[in-house]
Amino acid sequence: MRIIRRGTVAPSRNTGDSRDVPAPIEQRTEPPSVPVELQKAHDGFLRYMGLERERSEHTLRAYGSDIKNLYAYAIPRGATTLSGLDLTLLRAWLMTLQESGLARATLARRSATIRSFLTWAVRENLIAANPAIRLKSPKRQQRLPHILQSNQIERIFQPQPDPPGTPDAKAPEPTREQLALADRDRLILELLYATAIRVGELVSLDINDIDLDRRTLRVIGKGNKERTVPFGQPALNAVDDWLRRARPVLRTEDSGRALLLGRRGKRLDARQARQVVSDALAALGDTAARGPHALRHSAATHLLDRGADLRAVQEILGHSSLATTQLYTHVSVERLKDSYQNAHPRA
Repeated sequence: MRIIRRGTVAPSRNTGDSRDVPAPIEQRTEPPSVPVELQKAHDGFLRYMGLERERSEHTLRAYGSDIKNLYAYAIPRGATTLSGLDLTLLRAWLMTLQESGLARATLARRSATIRSFLTWAVRENLIAANPAIRLKSPKRQQRLPHILQSNQIERIFQPQPDPPGTPDAKAPEPTREQLALADRDRLILELLYATAIRVGELVSLDINDIDLDRRTLRVIGKGNKERTVPFGQPALNAVDDWLRRARPVLRTEDSGRALLLGRRGKRLDARQARQVVSDALAALGDTAARGPHALRHSAATHLLDRGADLRAVQEILGHSSLATTQLYTHVSVERLKDSYQNAHPRA
């Protein structure tokens, strides 16, 4: 994706157990037939996490996928009841996942899901004890995120020149839809960097979540928690252009109050927004950063680099724990060390 100005051409886009299992565990996440007890437990847990704990749809899908993955391993091995999910089987399951090359973060998440699932099952008197309490999962790797430099951020919002062609060839005028989509893509990038919100939070925004006078967004984050996030003048300009001249072009009866719209007028989904960001970052050509979280990481780091209070950044990001926000202080320290090594005579 590249940003275009009006009057230019828009880009075209259209285990401890050695017995064989019928299919690789990562490819077969849902067995052909799940026993009634296991299925009821799966459904009951997701219902509890959704209604009582107010987990998001995205989180519930991840929980369901993790449980089904365990079932796909357990059922062919004769574990057709909750009591059959003992510690030996759980350890073998995790070992199989680890040997398949699954990332540490995914292994940690899956073991945490099963621990919560079986804790719930004990509370519901479905099993007597939780075997997953003694289940050790690999620690997540604390990798520093890729951070964009300030000049790279500026280049994202600059129009790229058209590729060289025949000098006499006249470029066709962009259509109204192409111009509208260009304004929308610019708004996606502006808001993600200006507010450091998550992509899921972005696509969930409605028009009335924006206060143009105060230049703030009302964001519903993880755990259905609401927060207010400020944004600057460039993002305000992008919002104004989108609402005034672009959104009406894409709007249909299905649009409702959704802020961001897809080509067919429905609410933009997170996958489409991710693609817009990935295309813009790939076009830079000099960064390994990819996806919306790169803009979130960069915004948080730039705020801290310029003296923002850590707790204020925590509030902007919607982190429930200050320890999560402190990751960005490590990023800033690494950048400080790099500057020191490059500039100090006796480094």
